[in-house]
Amino acid sequence: MRELDLAAAQAGLEELIEDALAGKPCVITRDGQRVALLVGYDGWLSAMPSFGALLMSAPIEPGDIPERDQTPPRDVEF
Repeated sequence: MRELDLAAAQAGLEELIEDALAGKPCVITRDGQRVALLVGYDGWLSAMPSFGALLMSAPIEPGDIPERDQTPPRDVEF
């Protein structure tokens, strides 16, 4: 994966966007630290798991979720 510092990324932004659209992402660094990832929008969407898939993959044990309160709601007069 291509890695550029922020100044170089700013200078060649149009080329980086074209590369991202072609499926070639780029890591952008600042002061030697990775700070951003430039990817094409469609590629990003297809890589995102669904909310249901995220929930199903959560490392939850049976005792992690408290029992549901089954007491009936109180009577309220309007």
